[in-house]
Amino acid sequence: MVTFIIALVVLILGYFIYGGYIAKMVGVDPKRPTPAIAHPDGMDFVPMPTWKVFMIQFLNIAGLGPIFGAIMGAKFGTASYLWIVFGTIFAGAVHDFTAGMMSLDNKGESLPQLIGRYLGENVKKIMLVFTLILLVLAGAVFVSQPADIIVGLFSNSAETAAGEALPFYKNAYFWIVVIFVYYLSATLFPIDKIIGRIYPIFAIALLFMAVALLVVLFAKWPALPEMWESFGTKHDPTPIFPMMFVSIACGAISGFHATQSPMMARCLKNEKHAQPVFYGAMVAEGLVALIWAAVATAFFQDFGVADDNGVPYSQGSIVNFICHDWLGTFGAILAILGVVFAPISTGDTALRAARLIVADALNVEQKTMKKRLIISVVIFAVCAALLVFMERRPESFGTIWRYFSWSNQIMATFTLWAITTYLATKHKNYFVALVPAMFMTMVAVSFIFVAPTGSFVPGKGITPWIAYTIAGVVTIGLVTIFYLWKNGKIKGTAKVE
Repeated sequence: MVTFIIALVVLILGYFIYGGYIAKMVGVDPKRPTPAIAHPDGMDFVPMPTWKVFMIQFLNIAGLGPIFGAIMGAKFGTASYLWIVFGTIFAGAVHDFTAGMMSLDNKGESLPQLIGRYLGENVKKIMLVFTLILLVLAGAVFVSQPADIIVGLFSNSAETAAGEALPFYKNAYFWIVVIFVYYLSATLFPIDKIIGRIYPIFAIALLFMAVALLVVLFAKWPALPEMWESFGTKHDPTPIFPMMFVSIACGAISGFHATQSPMMARCLKNEKHAQPVFYGAMVAEGLVALIWAAVATAFFQDFGVADDNGVPYSQGSIVNFICHDWLGTFGAILAILGVVFAPISTGDTALRAARLIVADALNVEQKTMKKRLIISVVIFAVCAALLVFMERRPESFGTIWRYFSWSNQIMATFTLWAITTYLATKHKNYFVALVPAMFMTMVAVSFIFVAPTGSFVPGKGITPWIAYTIAGVVTIGLVTIFYLWKNGKIKGTAKVE
């Protein structure tokens, strides 16, 4: 528990010390009008109270990520604490904050436009397609998953075994339609009308659940492994690097966040709130992930990672057990809110961000409902087609999820390189982004080759050290290109001022 407490304190101090330094270094200007003030449109550029913007940003970037990811990461032992703490402070929060500041600097531009501005038009085109694929994957995954969970809450095995006709509310297709209709509404209507009203409620529930678990954790005071005694019991046979750094994404750094920060940059009233909203929301997510990593470690110590039949416990079953056992009936309600509504909150903002990115790419104004609808229908049609594919091939879900996780960290890597260039153009301390960019390049490239067999075609039977060597060569190559650009040896879109 001492290691956990130290990690908790360091994470909180990181917001004030390193977060304060980053905000000052990047250059927050309270006198400069934000896009929401300078270009309000009543749809996406809508000034909102800072506490609401924080809550929406927190729920946007959190969802199930800091819970499920932390549970998977806890299988790697106390090393998960290190990644959550230092990943959040030095990588994830810098990534989220600076992505928001870049958008504020450029009239609320979306992520692909920002990447194109600082990494070039060719990279922009690649990232436009890449980002849309990731967001549509998120929309599909977070439609099917909540629908299955809701059906599981209502159904029982006796009905299924008897072959009885189930009522509509026990049918997954019914809930898929309901969630899809909600997604379409949240995508089409002004951000303050639906998302701005319900997100703060669910964000508070997610934070309250984490605080309640923290209180019980201190009350129980389980014998968690300490860093100086051992590196913790490792329950996952795969290499810590890079597997843990992909498993724990939203609790440390996630490229998906970079699609959400520009969306909230369009709602911020004043730049002075950028640190609490962008850096602070990421630290809050890191705290949630840290708590769940500790709770999951206690669970694994008591029950192992698999049941008596050798079937690994799912993240959902662990969440349900902990909330029921530790928090009682109230915890069961919180578990439902967390496990059902958290992924829904990820899905709807993913598809809304997809609409904004397409609109920005095609330069289509979004004040008109008809124009919003046309773009949304195309996006939702692709998402629906993916859902049909997943339904016909249930085994595809795991593969899609692995590709989603890896794509997520690839996006974080591209964003960090764009941030590095952005800071260099302004003669700022670009090392705060360059070092995480190099690290995440190593993670993303090596993961392709050391992922479990069947996850990625190139990953079959390749020795980890060969993968690390390939990743190192790629990283050194990108660093070389960056310094050649910075010294004027090669031309790029961005110019050093």
